[in-house]
Amino acid sequence: MIDEAALRRQYALLHPSLDERGRRLFAATQAQALGRGGIAAVARATGIAPSTIGRGLKEIAEGVPPRGSRLRRSGGGRKRLTDTDATLERDLLDLIAPMTLGCPERPLLWVSKSLEKLASALRDKGHRVSANSVRRLLRRLGFSRQGNRKANEGRGHPDRDAQFEHINVQVLAFQAAGAPVISVDTKKKELIGPYKNAGTDWRPEGKPRRVNVHDFEDKNLGKAIPYGVYDVAENAGWVSVGVTHDTAQFAVQAIRRWWEAMGQARYSQADKLMITADGGGSNGSRVRLWKVELQKLADETGLTISVCHYPPGTSKWNKIEHRLFCHISQNWRARPLTSRLAVVELIAATTTKTGLKVACEIDTADYAKGIKVTDAEIDALAITRNDFHPEWNYTIASRPQNTALNLA
Repeated sequence: MIDEAALRRQYALLHPSLDERGRRLFAATQAQALGRGGIAAVARATGIAPSTIGRGLKEIAEGVPPRGSRLRRSGGGRKRLTDTDATLERDLLDLIAPMTLGCPERPLLWVSKSLEKLASALRDKGHRVSANSVRRLLRRLGFSRQGNRKANEGRGHPDRDAQFEHINVQVLAFQAAGAPVISVDTKKKELIGPYKNAGTDWRPEGKPRRVNVHDFEDKNLGKAIPYGVYDVAENAGWVSVGVTHDTAQFAVQAIRRWWEAMGQARYSQADKLMITADGGGSNGSRVRLWKVELQKLADETGLTISVCHYPPGTSKWNKIEHRLFCHISQNWRARPLTSRLAVVELIAATTTKTGLKVACEIDTADYAKGIKVTDAEIDALAITRNDFHPEWNYTIASRPQNTALNLA
């Protein structure tokens, strides 16, 4: 297999110290060493015309002339297009300017600015230019084809950094006391069935997995709603896979199942729990049912539950995103989630070199949407709000058993 990238790097290193003949002979020797297809490969890697490489091969076959031989007189060779066409560069820059798209004064309107279309637009302006010439000119001007980069966070909350610092202080305090700290969130909902899953996987050449053309939900198979609980200190995860709706009841039930299956044994002496969560979704800071369900969990377990929400627009900083969910996505990349069992097995099989382990189970309960929480239920909460952003930071204590039973 011809490694054109390596050849390109080698040529780039030698190019400054080679004259015209040296470049021609270098390309010819490389093409000769590669054999069949060598001329085309070297031409792509170096940008030297195949005819020039062929001339170099002919020189090698006939004997390389001595170094003192004349190459060509000063100023010889084809002139650059910009040397003979003074307005070419300016017209090309006008075409690719940001205001081109949709501007009625420009020849390119709402189209992909491909090399051929740029060359065609330049020819309409009277320039003699090809798509390859446009490519070379764009590279010389410092342009390349690039995708989008997610970098703009939008308008951040003025207390964003202060909230991060508050969360960090709380986490360190809980860990120093040997109390559990968990990060929670809902992963993207997934359709169950032969649907395309992003990514690539090793398969026999020419035999990709066949999936449906359209991603219409199969009413019989339904969808999977993974809700994750990540134990920060233990580097361990729990995922409940729901099948109906992502509600606050579902979210707290996932935390309850984590505590019963994993947390209680690991933290047998703990009397408090810290939860870090996003500001929205089923565990949002404004969701009343979330607080009511956490109160029920506190009453059942006797735990004092402290919650810290991340500020708006900062969900990607939640540890569960880059310590659990990203590894699950990598584990099932390019694999259709054909059944609920497949979802559970793929999640449970997720591991990392740092020792991540994940447990997973299906939650088949039917969680209703639109449950209303009364003001009386909110007033009955044993909740203490922090002085710093009380809407983001609060603690729910367990209530006396009789009180909890009466209010349930």
